[in-house]
Parts: sequence; C-alpha cells; structure tokens
Amino acid sequence: MIGMVLAAGAGRRLRPYTETLPKALVPVSPDPADDTTILDIALNNLSEVGLTDVVIVVGYRANAVEERKSALEERHGVSLTLVHNDKAEEWNNAYSMWLARDHFTQGVLMVNGDTVHPVSVEKTLLSSRGPDIILAVDNVKTLADEEMKVTLSESGSLHRITKLMDPAQAHGEYIGATLIEPAAAGPLASALEATWKRDPDLYYEDGYQELVNRGGLISVAPIGAVDWVEVDNHDDLEKARRIVGSALSDPLRSYTKLGDAPSTGAAQRQGH
Repeated sequence: MIGMVLAAGAGRRLRPYTETLPKALVPVSPDPADDTTILDIALNNLSEVGLTDVVIVVGYRANAVEERKSALEERHGVSLTLVHNDKAEEWNNAYSMWLARDHFTQGVLMVNGDTVHPVSVEKTLLSSRGPDIILAVDNVKTLADEEMKVTLSESGSLHRITKLMDPAQAHGEYIGATLIEPAAAGPLASALEATWKRDPDLYYEDGYQELVNRGGLISVAPIGAVDWVEVDNHDDLEKARRIVGSALSDPLRSYTKLGDAPSTGAAQRQGH
C-alpha cells in the first residue's frame, strides 16, 4: 500500500499565500520560524504509519512542490512520485484523483492536501481495512451547510455523500481521507472518469456517489473526537495553527514536531 496526497488546488481564498504557492504548501505552524506546511503534516502522518512511497497530484504552482521534492523526501523519509494535472485551475478534483488511477492498484491511503489532522486518522483507516473503500468520517462535529456530509445505509455502508444535504439528516462529515483497496481500483477509476466527463466541475466525492449508485461498496470509519480542520480560508488557517501549536506543546498528542530530517523510525522503514 502507498500514500497519496491530492495537492493540485489553488486555494484562492488563502491569498496572498497562494499567489505563489499551492494550498498544500501554506505554512501551518504558529511559529514564524517553523516552515511546517499542510503537506508536511500529510507526509509525516503517512510516513509514521509506514507508507513511505507517496504519490502527490500537483497542478497549480506545481513547480513549488517540484522544487521542494528532494527536501520533502529527506525530511520525511519518503519517496515521492508527482502526477501532474494540467487542468487544475479549470476543473475540480474528480479529474485530479482520476489522473492517479494507475496507482490505485497498489492500494492507496489518500488524503486531501488541504486538511490538517493527526496520524490517528491514518491509523483508524488502516485498522479498519476491508475488501473495498473506507472513508474517514467525523460523526462528533456539529455540521453546517459547507461540510461534505454522508448518510449510511441500513447495513452501515455509504448511501449518500454530498454537501447538498440537510445537516440534520447526516451521519457525519467526510474529512478528506480514504483507504482504497486494490480490488476497488478499476471500479473507482471508471466511476471517477464518468463523473468528470459528465461535469468537470464535480468533486471526487461525486465519483464515490457514482460508484455507490453502480452497486459498489464504500464503508466508513468514525475517527472519534479529534482536532482537525479543512483549510479553505484564513479563519481555517488560524484554527490549523491553533491545533498544530497545541499539539506541538504537548508531547502526548498525535502530531509530531517536524525537523529538518526524518525520524529514525521513518528512516528505518524506508530502508526496509
């Protein structure tokens, strides 16, 4: 199994940071001297659970990720493969995820490049492995209109996933982390292709809905009461910095202080 990060987005609501950087490279540490970014958090989490081969889908300001590629590999003890989305500023992320379809067959733990969450999310997904696809879901948070909400079938599998849902009807919020088993690679790629071809402005979550509508099975894994945030705007960025700052000040929390080199554990995993 490999890791994957969707990091092609422009993040226009985070300007001026994103005038020169993709959203995934926006710094999230409250310490101005600490250059930890959203992508650093994602790669650190994946490395910590042993997923040191990582695919990153890049698009907007892709050169900024390319320039940091070697440093990111050294810092986190990972090997990075970049997949380029030349439509990142025109089309939505259903197309971005479909572009990485050739890697699905290895089994993938995929995270959004704009989400700050602790490594417990990755651990929850890996401990819940089954035959198909598993979504990390927050069933504790109070929901509003903007969240990517889910409802479940009587058997507990995904029934519906959309932002366009009454929050009172939802089981919880999908937080932007998915585990894809190799057996689901073909059906998921087909569903994503049908989705972006129908409307390139659709989300990859619409591809998940397409797969469910075709009879595919998608399960959910509740993440529990953890601090996380999807960083869409400056208010979200301040919340991310509070979360990271609180975690870095408490050695018992799940986030890890990121230094200039990978941890011994990450380096040892890479060697294996």
